Amino acid sequence: MNIVDANLILRYLLQDAVQFIEQARDKIENHHIFIPNEVIAEVVYVLEKVYKVERVNIFDALQNLLTYSNITTHDKSIFIEALKVYSEIKIDFVDSLLFAYSKIGGHTVFTFDKKLNQMLDELRNA
Repeated sequence: MNIVDANLILRYLLQDAVQFIEQARDKIENHHIFIPNEVIAEVVYVLEKVYKVERVNIFDALQNLLTYSNITTHDKSIFIEALKVYSEIKIDFVDSLLFAYSKIGGHTVFTFDKKLNQMLDELRNA
């Protein structure tokens, strides 16, 4: 199994380091790649906090990346839902991921986070 780190994904998405563009493109486009949850969370964090990329653009870029047939994750549908929620509501990506685990996976999430609890309550009462 091939795993890429956040740095390689960032170079691929941002195209900001000329010396790494071709290597990143080759790895992402020409190999079977597994992207762990932690790596996606780091990519989201860096894009938002360091590069100041708008949430909707993060959603678009990562949703597109996750549609590549050679890329696998733990559960693409949960990640797509988490990215969608993240792009629409001002919450941390990890909280949007927890929400998606509840919505898509049917998991019960225990949290003291007020906003996340409110979202989970609304989901249960829908």
